[in-house]
Amino acid sequence: MGKKILVIGSGGREHALVWKLAQSPQVNKIYAAPGNPGMADLAECLEIAVTDVEALVEFAQNQAIDLTVVGPEAPLTLGIVDRFQAANLKIFGPNATAARLEGSKVFSKNLFKKYGIPTARFEVFEEAQKAKDFARHLTENGAGAVVKADGLAAGKGVVVAADYAEAAAAIDSILTDKAFGAAGDKVLVEECLQGEELSFFAISDGQNYVSLLAAQDHKRIYDNDKGPNTGGMGAYTNPPLYNEELKQEILTKIIEPTIKAMQMEGCPYRGVLYAGLMITPQGPRILEYNARFGDPEAQVLMPMIKGDLLPILEAAADGNLGNESPEINEGACVAVVLASGGYPGEYQKGYVIQGLDKLNPDTIVFQAGTALKDGRLVTDGGRVLAVVAQAVSIPAAQKKVYQEIEKIHFKDMHYRRDIASKARI
Repeated sequence: MGKKILVIGSGGREHALVWKLAQSPQVNKIYAAPGNPGMADLAECLEIAVTDVEALVEFAQNQAIDLTVVGPEAPLTLGIVDRFQAANLKIFGPNATAARLEGSKVFSKNLFKKYGIPTARFEVFEEAQKAKDFARHLTENGAGAVVKADGLAAGKGVVVAADYAEAAAAIDSILTDKAFGAAGDKVLVEECLQGEELSFFAISDGQNYVSLLAAQDHKRIYDNDKGPNTGGMGAYTNPPLYNEELKQEILTKIIEPTIKAMQMEGCPYRGVLYAGLMITPQGPRILEYNARFGDPEAQVLMPMIKGDLLPILEAAADGNLGNESPEINEGACVAVVLASGGYPGEYQKGYVIQGLDKLNPDTIVFQAGTALKDGRLVTDGGRVLAVVAQAVSIPAAQKKVYQEIEKIHFKDMHYRRDIASKARI
């Protein structure tokens, strides 16, 4: 009898996890809570919200779920792992105290400072004027300022200020106007590092870890990194700046010290360590951690992992992860997000999505903001789909994915046309 898996979440990241886990010879049945129409061929979708922890525990108990995999950050910070473990249910992800690595930027930055993990210089404030004074100091000295809400803000609580006026406005928005509610009770103001951003992924069992691979995300809504930040408009794997030397530097200076620091703090970290890095002329610097797979990074990571992901997730959850990293496929993977017109601001829903039946068989589409209406697939969110292509190189994968996108249409469809173009320079 095969294993039963529960994947929590409804976005493209969770669709990618379901897609990958469905390939495991050990898996018999996958449930997704709440899931989306794209997952329905691979998993049974449940009408349970990601934050309804008690209902998820009850379902996992009743169905004798062998492993639960948490996709989004919200249930992690709510303590879903603690609740599952108390019920003797196996779950992949950090407990609430360890999830503070993402849930509180103040906690994580203080951890970096205490244990000498390289990061930007920063200060934490509860008073707007003091925060503005520090931001002015940074900008007047040519460093630039980044303003961050302490808590979770759906990927939108960070402002890279072009000047002091923008930094001051961001501080007022977070601390005074409470744009992000309690997530903005504290604000972090830090030096704006110069370099190239990189996302790096590893899986830890609290003591050991396996490294996966690196990716680059495209946060801004428009080409050439213009416009407001989004949840992510596309990603690609192993950009040119990422090599074995840089990988070893990331592991020894950032990943390994973080795992040891979390042990020393009495909250060992089990789960995905998603490090948001800036690769500066002085080496890698940690900007922030996420306590789960990225979105849309997961959509390019999952196709690149060769073999079975399930044993790695189970071993991490059990605390007995070996040191053998999974084999990574050759070549590259590029994902482009198709978004609703108006996103990340207001947008309309309910537009029919056409052309998915015309795609090449090796093109992967991970659904996110979709719904079924009268038997037809329609838009139901800001980020609607991620179209993914694999090829022998980044330029080849980029060409392939954009050729496939031309076959897809829905009203007011918007996407960036320069995803992975940095890799071609």
